[in-house]
Amino acid sequence: MDRGIPSSANEEIELYMRTYYSLLRSSGEIQIKSLIETHTQMDSSLHLHARDEFPDMAAFVYCTLRLPPCIGAVRLVLLGQSDDVFDKAGFPNVMESWRAVAAAGRRRKLYFDGRETLAAFIASASDIDDLIPILTAYEIEWNKMHDLLRRAGAAERLAPFRARGTLGADERAHLARDLRIGVSDLATLENIWGEAWLTNLQAIAAKRKRFALRLLAGSLVDYRRATRHWWNNIARDAAPLLSGRPVYFVSSNTHSLANLISGYALAHEQELIHYIHDLRHEDLMREYQAIQAEEVRSSRENFLYYVLKKYCADPENVSAVGAKTRAERDVGLTHFASDRYLDVDAQIIELNQIIPERLDPRLPRDALGYLRHSRAVIFNIDYPLGLAAYQILSEVARNVDQIKGFYLLGKAATLNGRIGDVLIPNVVYDEHSQNTYLFNNVFGARAVAPYLMYGSVLDNQKAISVKGTFLQNRKFMELFYREGYTDIEMEAGPYLSALYEMSYPKRYPVNEIVRLYQTDFDIGFLHYASDTPYSKGKNLGAVHPSYFGMDPTYATALAILRRIFERERE
Repeated sequence: MDRGIPSSANEEIELYMRTYYSLLRSSGEIQIKSLIETHTQMDSSLHLHARDEFPDMAAFVYCTLRLPPCIGAVRLVLLGQSDDVFDKAGFPNVMESWRAVAAAGRRRKLYFDGRETLAAFIASASDIDDLIPILTAYEIEWNKMHDLLRRAGAAERLAPFRARGTLGADERAHLARDLRIGVSDLATLENIWGEAWLTNLQAIAAKRKRFALRLLAGSLVDYRRATRHWWNNIARDAAPLLSGRPVYFVSSNTHSLANLISGYALAHEQELIHYIHDLRHEDLMREYQAIQAEEVRSSRENFLYYVLKKYCADPENVSAVGAKTRAERDVGLTHFASDRYLDVDAQIIELNQIIPERLDPRLPRDALGYLRHSRAVIFNIDYPLGLAAYQILSEVARNVDQIKGFYLLGKAATLNGRIGDVLIPNVVYDEHSQNTYLFNNVFGARAVAPYLMYGSVLDNQKAISVKGTFLQNRKFMELFYREGYTDIEMEAGPYLSALYEMSYPKRYPVNEIVRLYQTDFDIGFLHYASDTPYSKGKNLGAVHPSYFGMDPTYATALAILRRIFERERE
């Protein structure tokens, strides 16, 4: 088992991938409809009802959140790594002349020409393995709804609904029946589409979706060149902060470490509470009052960090965003936005600039004088997708003097836990390299449990790094579950391949059991469960966690910061 996956476990998945990679060799457009048969035969755990006549709303919502709002108008999707690639293919100045668009649930540089073409900048083959199943599933579900709306005659009723702007309870129930979905599913569409929900349903009713796709370049050199551009953009301004200094590499997000060290949210508590009071967020106000009265097991700090995110996203609070940035700079945090190609922001935190009094109270504030003498920095990135993790860590390792620790805070699916649990693996099977990596994870349950309010901490787990979120089915998962693998994610394996090359004078091997027990730097992996694929429909498209999703994020971020402080004290 640990030496590879039996072909019976994933032959349908392999057929699907071979099909789209063979089609992508074409220099012209390929039609997504040519992939529908192999996509449905795969029986993806994220697209359980692909073959059924009724819409699979969990899959459709999952895809919708990972595609930009303009996707309804898109016919052609172009995939490329850089300006040069698009220029040579006859699409000049994409980043300058096309409109930047974004998806709510996936970070990727996307540009829309305003008519029918979407340009997607891809960082690795993982972007292909992510985008193609998403586009295929979206087209399948769009066309199901189109057929149902036309058959029921609902298309004609949508125009007056849209003109009026509201629907009565009976009209909603009728529309839901026409679509063969629940009224709650209709409400979910309204929630994610906002005021455009009836317009979007009209667009679905008006015509069938027929995506075309074109890969402009896909060589390993192109991906590496895009990664180097990403690094050069950071290094241009970060060189004085990194030169000759030890580095703790963290792959997480851009809010957790910043909130834990800046103290901005805690210092502006009353302002944040007034904000939710004025907007009549009654559910949040009740929760805050319960926290204050110690009626619930919840974290005041996590609650304020959640409200701060909403507060700063409000266009009326632009001045607060500037003040927050200045507070972060005061404690040695410099932010580097990704301006091209890879949508991966970075932060550098100088440990000797940290102000103990501003730290989250769950961190040690006393006896931190030793940090004043530290030359080390934290290099934190907004976690990348799949194989881009290998490329980014390899690029950083080549350009800094010493990496003292590697720590990952990421999302995963769990086969034996619940959403909100924290999974701590010390074995990782990587689908890309087919290696099984064994290592000492510096984190155990005791490092996280004191800060986790709602979930459980499961250490000594076995993880599998998959090629894409859609590229698993029940047969695949059951095989791994029998072998004790319970943690499914996308970045651990690629990161471990890079860590291998930082420890040995050769490229990572293939299809081997690899022991990484003797490294001269920390290795720490922390995953929090965001999906439970054994529970049908329970993915991030079907479940919208509230601020409770901050619980595992900050529990793991606290464990990482405490570990870095301990390393510096040692």
